[in-house]
Amino acid sequence: MLERISGSLLDPDALYVSNAELFDDPSLRGLNLVMGFTGFADAGHVVKQITAELLDTLDSEVVAVFDADQLMDYRSRRPHVTFVEDHLQDYQAPNLALYRLVDGLGKPFLFLAGFEPDLQWERFARAVVRIVEHLDVNLVTWIHSIPMPVPHTRPVGVTVHGNRPELIEGISVWKPTVEVPAAVGHILELRLTEAGRNIAGYVMHVPHYLAEAEYPNAAVAGLEYLGAATSLVLPTDRLREASREVGRQIAEQLEASEEVQQVVSRLETRYDEKAEGTVRRSLLADENDELPNADALGAAVEAYLASKESGD
Repeated sequence: MLERISGSLLDPDALYVSNAELFDDPSLRGLNLVMGFTGFADAGHVVKQITAELLDTLDSEVVAVFDADQLMDYRSRRPHVTFVEDHLQDYQAPNLALYRLVDGLGKPFLFLAGFEPDLQWERFARAVVRIVEHLDVNLVTWIHSIPMPVPHTRPVGVTVHGNRPELIEGISVWKPTVEVPAAVGHILELRLTEAGRNIAGYVMHVPHYLAEAEYPNAAVAGLEYLGAATSLVLPTDRLREASREVGRQIAEQLEASEEVQQVVSRLETRYDEKAEGTVRRSLLADENDELPNADALGAAVEAYLASKESGD
């Protein structure tokens, strides 16, 4: 009998080049792994902001680099290059790499980040599974964001999924059955689960009317959830400062448009109706604190996702 061979006819280890000395360093064994990929439904540019915050703020070393030429369709997502008067410079080559980072308290962890592969998803997934097994990763967490019919005046919501019930129960109160377009993170979660590895995925809810702009509030919330799940102290100071500026800009636009005020007001009413009486817990607080948790969005969210799927 032939097993599932999709993506398995080529050697997955040929997709990346590792820093051999670091890759085999015993100190990398048993760490937690955080993943984020840009290019799929990155509402509010949450993954982009989190990636920049972690790589710009924390000490880092490259553990492995994936071959973009094998994984990316350049004609569908063309990299940028700068034309300066009479010459070209600053070609922004696509990058997908595994890093070793150190959090605010000196605790190391792994970070897999960069573009979402266009090609060879199953082969890429096998490569990641092999890396996770080689490094005996303790817990894999990954994050992405989607637009939702929720108001910016309420706590940022999150949906959690995976095979770690203690990281899901009481946080993900919206538990629909709905078919959605897959991302490479979903494939990784499936294959890592099949391999018996611990994994949890976090989907941040971004107000749909802010999905095309940078929404640092959701990035801050995402870092807090990731940090709580992995026991890491992750940086949020710059994003919190940016969120205050974004909040000021949103307030100005609201003040200038009665129509926008009505839209937000309707979303607030719907949100409060769905959230009323919901018992939830947060990984960011103990049982006596009152901090932002997940949102019960119910039928309104399912209808919104269905409209996005149909191209409405």
